[in-house]
Amino acid sequence: MIVGVLKEIAPETRVSLIAEGVSQLIKKGITVWVESGSGANAFCSDDDYRAAGAGVKSEGEIAQHADVILSIHPPKGTFKKGAVLIGMYQARFQPERISKWTEEGLVVFSMELLPRTTRAQSMDVLSSQANIAGYKAVLTAANAYGRYFPMFMTAAGSIPPAKVLILGAGVAGLQAIATAKRLGSVVEVFDTRPAVKEEVQSLGAKFIEIPGAADASSAGGYAVEQTEEYKRNQELKIAESIAKADIVITTAQIPGKKAPILISEDMIKGMRRGSVIVDLAASTGGNTPVTKDREVVLYNGVTIIGDSNLPATLPSDASKLYGKNILNFLQLITTKENTLNVEVDDDLVKGTRARV
Repeated sequence: MIVGVLKEIAPETRVSLIAEGVSQLIKKGITVWVESGSGANAFCSDDDYRAAGAGVKSEGEIAQHADVILSIHPPKGTFKKGAVLIGMYQARFQPERISKWTEEGLVVFSMELLPRTTRAQSMDVLSSQANIAGYKAVLTAANAYGRYFPMFMTAAGSIPPAKVLILGAGVAGLQAIATAKRLGSVVEVFDTRPAVKEEVQSLGAKFIEIPGAADASSAGGYAVEQTEEYKRNQELKIAESIAKADIVITTAQIPGKKAPILISEDMIKGMRRGSVIVDLAASTGGNTPVTKDREVVLYNGVTIIGDSNLPATLPSDASKLYGKNILNFLQLITTKENTLNVEVDDDLVKGTRARV
């Protein structure tokens, strides 16, 4: 069996498998081919891959011969019939692409479809990358914010701590809380799931409660659609908190749908000039009506940063975690003889397979 690692297209800096991960496959007797330059931006050179036992090949060689193709974003090119593609292909939003690959005889596993269960945690790429996104969202906000985060008491006067509001206490939100607290800010958190209150408070943040939320226990850590009455109460409560916030981090997304608008234009207008919003839901439309993915928008004196690819700003660690997730998933579809079994009776495999 040949596992091929493809180079990502700029501005992506991550790679789907670093040399450390290659070594694990080589020890099992699996052949690994890596496209030249794949790991350069993640500080993993072609020589590092060769030292780990991989062959450094061209994109064309990998596409023609590899049994498994690893990437992060959808790869381009023509692959041999029966090849297995594994990556984050946004299958819910790109059914035409999945249909085309299926017609070409390819087997597609889109990792964002992985059921978010306890057993799946070791291969959950969304969680491993969201953890980084939450951390970098706060640092990005701190860089864009023209004031201190912590409280300072000096002979020239006192500086109050920044007030941070985090919308969504999933993996990214919880890491954002921890990072914002480490920087010395005062943190408030809103989430539609009352069950996360304890986690939020354990990190030293205040949890904003709104009664009447729809049950999100089966949504795999995502937001769910709420009633109109709840949305009205939510809007009022968020507006009240945003008016006092200096930094807002938004993380709310709904699988297969446009991200919910949590911050209206009127709310933004009510914020203090110089405030910052970092919108992690930018790839699915954003949690504000003015968010633009991978762009910085200045609206009424408020800086709105839409960035769906913050993990790529920490390419080495992000690639290491992503690769570990993929290796764990590969174990589910690889036999002891190192052959593929994509039809294995496993809920995680079935849930991740992209079909139209």
